[in-house]
Amino acid sequence: MTTGDMTTGRVNREALHRRTLVVVMISQVLSGAGLGAGVTVGALLAEDMLDTTSLSGLPSALFTAGSAATALAVGRISQQLGRRAGLTAGYAAGALGGAGVVLAATLGNIPLLLLSLLVYGAGTATNLQARYAGADLVEPARRGRAISSVLVAVTLGAVAGPNLVAPTGTLAESWGIPALAGPFLMATLAYALAGLVLFVFLRPDPLLVSRTLPDIETPGTAPATRAGGSVAAGAVTMVLTQLVMVAVMTMTPVHMQAHHHDLHATGLVIAVHIAAMYLPSPITGILVDRVGRVPVAVASGVTLLVAGVVSAVAPAGSVPLLAVALALLGLGWNLGLVAGTTMITDAVPLHSRARTQGAVDLCVALAGAGGGIASGVVMAAAGYAALSIGGGVLALAVIPFVAASARRAARVTA
Repeated sequence: MTTGDMTTGRVNREALHRRTLVVVMISQVLSGAGLGAGVTVGALLAEDMLDTTSLSGLPSALFTAGSAATALAVGRISQQLGRRAGLTAGYAAGALGGAGVVLAATLGNIPLLLLSLLVYGAGTATNLQARYAGADLVEPARRGRAISSVLVAVTLGAVAGPNLVAPTGTLAESWGIPALAGPFLMATLAYALAGLVLFVFLRPDPLLVSRTLPDIETPGTAPATRAGGSVAAGAVTMVLTQLVMVAVMTMTPVHMQAHHHDLHATGLVIAVHIAAMYLPSPITGILVDRVGRVPVAVASGVTLLVAGVVSAVAPAGSVPLLAVALALLGLGWNLGLVAGTTMITDAVPLHSRARTQGAVDLCVALAGAGGGIASGVVMAAAGYAALSIGGGVLALAVIPFVAASARRAARVTA
């Protein structure tokens, strides 16, 4: 290949990368609104229909279990047919699940509710899988920033979603649908539109194109990857941060409702939390690329511990302090997700990358399901403060694991 050919290839690669980011970011803005629905009112809807607090973590468990199955499926479809096919299928399933939740709430049908929540989880999985599309066409040294660009696009829709809980609830009631099902109407539309945008505009497919380009990757050569990134370290970082985040986040609306906060206050706190999950992404991406994957992963564990402490000591009547606690919870998750995602992408070659990414996201989603189930049980048995502190302490397990991974990587490099 001549120098001119290589230059043209790089220009075309950059142009396609920019186009891919724009298309995926638009879909993420739309899908973010769908993400907020289940997070904000899923536990409240289950508590209302099942008439018990101890099972209020069940919706989170179900749609994260659905997310787990979808993560694996989207990864495999993407590996064979490209990102466009995998992501479109995932969002279509999420829209179907959202519609099922609305129907189940209207009919008072609990089995249909549980099944629909499981399918609804496909939207959450697809929302997260989209971040990998942002890194398909960039070299390792820019990978953290590319991933974070996709994540930050979720912010607009995800923050707007919880704040639309009350209006969509009012609209739903005017149509004879329970108010708590209103946000799922919005989720159905949001996921359907996100899938449509990807299906129409994500052409050519970034993953398929990346396989036809000269391989510019040599695993472990990017400056940040020498800090110890690996599949195991990335997976553990994301699994622990997901488990802790889901457990505390799921029970916060229940905790607030028990202390007589209305849906407006609950929506505000969850909106702050979701903003903190995604809005810091550009800064996180820069830190991951320049400081290293492992230091950012360690910071995620520390941040989640601080979030747990603040959640535990915040007076139940203080919406501002609860918002601060949930913001820290979201920030800790963001640090872990970007660092862990970049580690995995660094460590896996193109020919098996999408499949491995889907398998790791399966583990992450299962961890979220476990956190959702455990959160209701712990909340009922020991209270919100114990749940928050316990989650924060568990998050610290990230530190010794990634530190050991960094030492092993240093020995291999030496």
